[in-house]
Amino acid sequence: MEKVIELKTMEPTTLLGVGDSNVKLIEDSIPAKIIARGETIKIQGEELDVKRAHEVLYEMMQTLNTRGDLTARDVQQLITLSKTESMGMEDGDKIPDSVIYFGIKGAVSPKTEGQYRYFEMVKNNDVVFSIGPAGTGKTFLSVAFALAALDGHEVDRIILCRPAVEAGESLGFLPGDLKEKVDPYLAPLYDSLHTLYSQARLSQLLESKVIEIVPLAYMRGRTLDNAYMILDEAQNATPLQMKMFLTRLGVGSRAIITGDITQIDLENPIESGLLQASEILKDVEGIGFVKLDKRDVVRHHLVMKIIQAYDKE
Repeated sequence: MEKVIELKTMEPTTLLGVGDSNVKLIEDSIPAKIIARGETIKIQGEELDVKRAHEVLYEMMQTLNTRGDLTARDVQQLITLSKTESMGMEDGDKIPDSVIYFGIKGAVSPKTEGQYRYFEMVKNNDVVFSIGPAGTGKTFLSVAFALAALDGHEVDRIILCRPAVEAGESLGFLPGDLKEKVDPYLAPLYDSLHTLYSQARLSQLLESKVIEIVPLAYMRGRTLDNAYMILDEAQNATPLQMKMFLTRLGVGSRAIITGDITQIDLENPIESGLLQASEILKDVEGIGFVKLDKRDVVRHHLVMKIIQAYDKE
C-alpha cells in the first residue's frame, strides 16, 4: 500500500529532521518506507503500518505548528502513542492527505471533491479562478494558499482586495479614515486571516504591509513582484477592473480570483469582469479555472438547502 501526503506549509527539515533523522526514528519502529521529495511525502508498506506512520507524521505536523518546534523525544512519544488505538482519534476521523496550511486551529485541508480540484489547480497554475456559491471555501482556501506561500518564503507579501460595489468605489462620502471606510467591505478577508493567524502575528504583518487588504480601486498603477494577489467577490468587478487587477501581476507573483456568478451586484450583470474573463482566458496556459457547486458547501448544513431552494427559482 502507498499513501501520498501533499504538504505546502513548513520547511521539510523542521518536520523530517536534519538528515531525515525523524524519518529514521519512525522507520526504525514502524516497518514502513517514507520517501520525502519536496512537498510530497510517500509512505509505503502494509496497510496498518502505513496508517500508523501517517498518523505519526500528521501529529508531528500538529505539534510543530502548535509549539513551533519538534524534538526527537516528541517523535518517539508519538510513535509509542501510535501503538494504541488510532492515537485517540474517534471513529470516522480522517487524517487529511493534502494539507494546505496549518493555522492556529489546526490543519486546513480540502474537504470535498471540488476543493481537491481547487488544491490541484493552485499547485499547477500561477493564476486560478475559483467560481462557486457561498460556503464552498473559495475565499478561506485562497487565503490559506497565500499564507502557505508566505510562510514557505515563496512570496514576500500578500495583497487581498475586493470591489466596493455598494459605494461605487467612491468612498469619500463615508465617515472615518480610509481604513474605517473600506473595512466593512473587506470584513470576510479579515475573518479568514483571524481564523488562520494569531492576532499578534496578524497585527504585525498588517502594520508592516507584508499583508495588505485594500479595495480593488486602490490597486491601480501598481506592479507587484513576488506577491500573492487575491481578488475576492470578483463577480462585482467590471471588465476594466478585472484587466487592471490581472495586469498588476509582477515577476514571481501568483493570483487567485474568486467569485459567485449568481451574486452579481452590478447594475448590468452581463458587464461582470468575471464572466468576461472566464470566456477570454479559458484557454490561456498557466491560468486555471475551477468550478465549485452546492456539493462543495462546507458551512452549516442549511446553507446547501438554501442554495438548492434558490436554484429552483
